[in-house]
Amino acid sequence: MLAIPMKAVQKELQKFASLKKARILQRFFKTAPGEYGEGDLFIGVQVPQVREVAKKFQDTSLPEVLRLLKSPIHEERLTALFILVLQFAKSDKKTQHCIHKAYLQHTRYINNWDLVDLSADKIVGSFLVGKSKNILYRLARSTSLWERRIAILSTFHFIKRNELGETLKIARMLLSDKEDLIHKAAGWMLREVGKRDQACEERFLRKHYQQMPRTMLRYAIERFSPHKRKAYLQGKV
Repeated sequence: MLAIPMKAVQKELQKFASLKKARILQRFFKTAPGEYGEGDLFIGVQVPQVREVAKKFQDTSLPEVLRLLKSPIHEERLTALFILVLQFAKSDKKTQHCIHKAYLQHTRYINNWDLVDLSADKIVGSFLVGKSKNILYRLARSTSLWERRIAILSTFHFIKRNELGETLKIARMLLSDKEDLIHKAAGWMLREVGKRDQACEERFLRKHYQQMPRTMLRYAIERFSPHKRKAYLQGKV
């Protein structure tokens, strides 16, 4: 990896910064006191530009990338995660292990839904193929909202391989979760299961839908026919 200083990446991001967009993003990602993204700071760089910067600096050394991941600026943390995703995809097994380990050691900085959703399956999920999934169960039991979301989103990688069991196990663990962002994530992953095997999803739903949070259920049945959605929502399945 190259000795690219973190400041070079920050300087490049500033070229795309917009105060107007930053204000919009601050509201969209719920950064007000008491909201899930409380205190998060934005400079107003859109995701395509963040990806562009990450691609340009994808050979940045891991220590510098992790320094960037600790930034209070949301787009800088997202850039760091995109760089890690790019590096993971082209690395050997030893380097992938290092990236996976570093990712899990820095989850406190992966602290908004987009940061999780754009990285968890590509790093954690990808690394765990053919390995023990115990780390996912630990994350699913975490007091951290974001670690629980990492747990369920990591299984997206397995879903894409038509390996659906881990998603169902983690979703079951999250049935009593109190956070709406977890309800949405679990429902989304159940919907993705259904895209590959609707019968599999429905077996899970018939067993658990009456105890599922309403949001989780709505997300899970989004692709069903209007008649079937109504039956689930009315408890008549």
